[in-house]
Amino acid sequence: MKKSILYIALDLVFLVVFNVIFFLLKPETNPASVWISYGFIHFAYIMVVATPILTKKSKSSNVFGLALASVSAVYFFIVFIIGIIFILARPESFKACLIIQILLAAAYAIILIINLLANEVTAEREEKRQKEILFVKTCSEKLKSALDLATDKEVKKAIEKAYDEVYNSPIKTNDALRATEINIYEQSGRLYDSVNDKDLAITLANEIVKNTKERNAKLKAMR
Repeated sequence: MKKSILYIALDLVFLVVFNVIFFLLKPETNPASVWISYGFIHFAYIMVVATPILTKKSKSSNVFGLALASVSAVYFFIVFIIGIIFILARPESFKACLIIQILLAAAYAIILIINLLANEVTAEREEKRQKEILFVKTCSEKLKSALDLATDKEVKKAIEKAYDEVYNSPIKTNDALRATEINIYEQSGRLYDSVNDKDLAITLANEIVKNTKERNAKLKAMR
């Protein structure tokens, strides 16, 4: 909570300083071009502060967060410089100021949206990849634990065969295989719990081998 308050305070420093200086310059006498610049400078700064919220959480969050932050920071810098020029020049006509700011905002919006779309696509790919890895990883870990726990040689051999079958399976998956994969995972858990029951452990290990081979064959047929 304290950290969040400090970040908010840090974000407010620029706005406070900028507004104090601006309003000391008698804003009631300013033409529309000045107020347009004032508004767009605030908009650009708010986008800099808000950009981290737009970054979708994923393994690449840091990379995309930096890219989005850079886009917003460059936009703010350009808007700030142009805005200050118009504020100091105080032209009576607001058209040039408005056109420039709208063009800058449009360019910024296009670049930002492109980056956000790329972020979404990458996040979806990473999410899909995690789902694909999940079956092989979780089942392999459960079978490895069962193998380490087993003391009987025949049980160890049966579990090792099941482990190799699962571990060497393709990580790619399909929604149609979800029920089969859940069944194999549940069997792996039961095997771990029954590792000291020789007959049951061997039966479960053989079932895992059989079901995994069927899963892999179905996956191959779907390609």
